[in-house]
Amino acid sequence: MALHHHHHHDPTNAGMVSVPHGPETGDDHASFRGVPDKDSEERILKELIYPEDTHTENGTYWADLPFGQQLAFNRKVDNAEAKKELSAIGSMIKKDPLSPVSWYFRNAVLPGAGLGLEGYVLFSIGNLTPLFAAAWPTCWKSYAVCNKTWIDAVQYLEVLGIIVGQILVGVLGDGIGRRWGLIQDAAIMFIGLLMLVASWGTTLNGWVICYAWALFFYGIGVGGEYPMTATAAMENATGSGRVSTKDDRLHRGRKVTMAFLMQGWGQFFNQVILILLLLIFHHGSGNPPYSKLAAQWTFRISFAIPAVGTLWLVYYRWYKMPLASKALNAAKKKSSVTGYDVQSLKLACNHFGGRLIATAGAWFCNDVFFYGNKLFQSQFIAVISPGTKSIMTNWLWNLVNVGVSLCGYYLASFLIDIKFVGRKRMQQLGFAMDFILFLVPAIHYHYYAEEKAHIAAFQAMYFLSSFFNQFGPNSTTFLVAAEVYPTPIRASAHGFSAACGKLGALLAAVLYNYINTPTKFWVVPWFGLGGMLLTWAFLPDTTGLDLKEQERRFTYIREGREHEYHGVAVHPHHLSLWERLRGAGKYYNPELDYQSKVADLRAEWTERQAEKATSEEDLNAFDDEYPPEVHDYFAKTTNKSLLSKKPTPVGSSEGGSGVSDEITNEKKAEI
Repeated sequence: MALHHHHHHDPTNAGMVSVPHGPETGDDHASFRGVPDKDSEERILKELIYPEDTHTENGTYWADLPFGQQLAFNRKVDNAEAKKELSAIGSMIKKDPLSPVSWYFRNAVLPGAGLGLEGYVLFSIGNLTPLFAAAWPTCWKSYAVCNKTWIDAVQYLEVLGIIVGQILVGVLGDGIGRRWGLIQDAAIMFIGLLMLVASWGTTLNGWVICYAWALFFYGIGVGGEYPMTATAAMENATGSGRVSTKDDRLHRGRKVTMAFLMQGWGQFFNQVILILLLLIFHHGSGNPPYSKLAAQWTFRISFAIPAVGTLWLVYYRWYKMPLASKALNAAKKKSSVTGYDVQSLKLACNHFGGRLIATAGAWFCNDVFFYGNKLFQSQFIAVISPGTKSIMTNWLWNLVNVGVSLCGYYLASFLIDIKFVGRKRMQQLGFAMDFILFLVPAIHYHYYAEEKAHIAAFQAMYFLSSFFNQFGPNSTTFLVAAEVYPTPIRASAHGFSAACGKLGALLAAVLYNYINTPTKFWVVPWFGLGGMLLTWAFLPDTTGLDLKEQERRFTYIREGREHEYHGVAVHPHHLSLWERLRGAGKYYNPELDYQSKVADLRAEWTERQAEKATSEEDLNAFDDEYPPEVHDYFAKTTNKSLLSKKPTPVGSSEGGSGVSDEITNEKKAEI
């Protein structure tokens, strides 16, 4: 019985976030020709249960192979996929030279637009502060007419607003759905930008207060963007239902980080636009003195530009993303839950507490470095370029730093799905390099920072620290904080982890006001070391792991039969050191898992047929998940009396897992 690939069918995921899988093209459906008979069961279901990109021909999972064979198997899969992608790109260019650009816009720019706007505005604060200090020195430098507490509060309130948004919108996103979370984020950011553009006061201190609270309000929208973008990107695309896709397993991390790296482009365009605006309104010169009028026009227009893009984002999310909550709604319906799933939250905290330590703790450590670096970048660059009084010089150096960071973002997106590299090793490497690259100049600060002959080496270490931070923890923390948790509480867990990260940013914002630059180089490295150790001990490696297996494992946990799950989600390779020590991997058994998967597939198919027979709702959303021959096989071999039974929600105390139990018993009888 030969495997047949259908050439095309109409896409079914219109209106959904096209990351991490990309838009459905209709070209990825595979099935067997002919109607299978009873003897074909193993052959048919093994193609579904043991995909060729994760299992060998005899059904061995790649992580069960000896190390050398692992490398060979994964290299073969990656090379074949790379060849396929390069061929597809070549075909696109031949048909339309600009089609790769439009593909990138749909698959990276649009899903990451919110983070791009966030990066633009959030990091403009560090860029604008030197301009404000130069234009209004009695307010922002000597504090003669402005309250120093309110000047410092500009940074504090921004970070606090982000923390509020991450926790609040994360919970709301799991409660009312991803779509409304995405819409409200964009709306809040738009209103916040209007407040920033129009910020004013009868005194300079009054303006500072208005500016600070506008940043707080805008920060709420920015904070919500983290869990909403990550979870929507993780869930809503091809294969968001019961059957996983090859694209999910091989490219999930790359396509999520492609969206996340828009944050770097936001920083880049912010710096470019500020440079151009200052040149326009300062008579073509970037040198001091800077007039108050030039500073006013520069900062207000720099905030007005992203306001236009944010308003468009509100429209796009309202009208073009009607299915953003599809996966979450399906999970709630299966669990018979409305509103917030409190039971799932309790179970996740009990079973995945170590992961919460990893994602929240590592994000905290990363943001002490990342946001401390960005918020106070002008001070660092003053060391690299001593004696300069021109803001333009600092901005140009910062533009170079952002360019280096973008290289780290892109390298992360290319390597993050390579199993030998992967999320966990990238995060550890990034933290380790941050530790080294800040510890060395801390020990020999005067040698590198104050002797002209060695400033170039100091500069190289500073830029390399930015590169490895983007390549490692800044990209991976965003991804794994959504990836290692089940769907019902994914936004809450991601929001909590991100909020802990912003506590690190807040620590940096407060602490750096009281210590000098040499001391900062002594403070930062230890957070790199701490992040590396937390990653090593508590973070599982989800590279190459089928997320449907994680959802399947959580279903077993929710039903109170964790010991019956034997799949790859509890393979030692995909568990943290902490989880292995607690015995989470002791139930892994490929042979038993095969039998369980067959029973689970049959139970899901049976439940689906029963729903279709008893419900008038549109249940065609996931009809294309099982190939026709699987439908035919189950239709012929399933007890017809089960199809007429009313489906029992997962986790219901009534009947337990009734259909699943009956089918499991039937399967045992057949064996």
